Amino acid sequence: MADSPSARQQARTREAVAMRREPLPPKQRRYKFGTTSFMLIMHVGAVFALLPRFWSWQALVAMAILYWTTVLGVTLGLHRMLAHRSFLAPRWLERLLVLMGALACQSGPIEWVGLHRHHHRYSDQPNDHHDAARGLWWAHSAWMLHEIPALAHVPRLTGDLQRDPFYRWLDRWFLLLQWPLGACLYAYGQLADVHGGGLGLVLWAIPLRLVVVYHVTWLVNSATHAWGYRNFDSPDLSRNCWWVAILSFGEGWHNNHHAYPSSARHGLRWFELDITWQHVRLLRALGWVRRVREARYPA
Repeated sequence: MADSPSARQQARTREAVAMRREPLPPKQRRYKFGTTSFMLIMHVGAVFALLPRFWSWQALVAMAILYWTTVLGVTLGLHRMLAHRSFLAPRWLERLLVLMGALACQSGPIEWVGLHRHHHRYSDQPNDHHDAARGLWWAHSAWMLHEIPALAHVPRLTGDLQRDPFYRWLDRWFLLLQWPLGACLYAYGQLADVHGGGLGLVLWAIPLRLVVVYHVTWLVNSATHAWGYRNFDSPDLSRNCWWVAILSFGEGWHNNHHAYPSSARHGLRWFELDITWQHVRLLRALGWVRRVREARYPA
């Protein structure tokens, strides 16, 4: 019996994943000055935040709250709601979740969603912009420091978002969100006479928080395509990695996600803790989200 189209496609995908990777063309080897400089500044700021002079309980609390806000904005807002449309939310809640995700400074919502949808079309193939078969460092973060052809495909993959002027504005000006946040933190730190002052709060809540969130979310691109177990025979390198799932609020159940991309639930087995899914359940119980798509592990 001849293979079905889907089976043939899976076979072609597996062949692409197994292909030897050619060196990057000269144009892609050059570093992007803006992105590379920004990442360097954030990492240097994160190191300074850890100096004893900037430590305070208030700084730790501010970082913890903003870590929850930012990671949930990425996992629940940008990823499960916007990129995969795994549930519907009223406009006020959708806007709030997307703003939370934009605080992660991982580009604006349109670019983020477009690149993620592109990744799912070509996961671990040579034209995947964070192709794990090119190496862990490339998949983790090096890809964003170079020109990637996938950016040219963002407009055709995000027609549903391009029509929204709010998303278009946020896609261009997402970095501005850090300024009022930093100003409020600095003013509170100075007025409350926090140890380390306003600068300490800013360093913990912006560069240190961003760097931690960066590496946690980047681990989904790198670690979960290298280590862990597989519940499903998806035609890529995706794995379920428990420690990435804990850090990233459930995104580490990556093999499950690649098997059922539109599911709002990523942890499908009883021991696969999915914090983002628990937030979806809470929002559904409150009547704030509907049409929730939920995959279940086969009995």
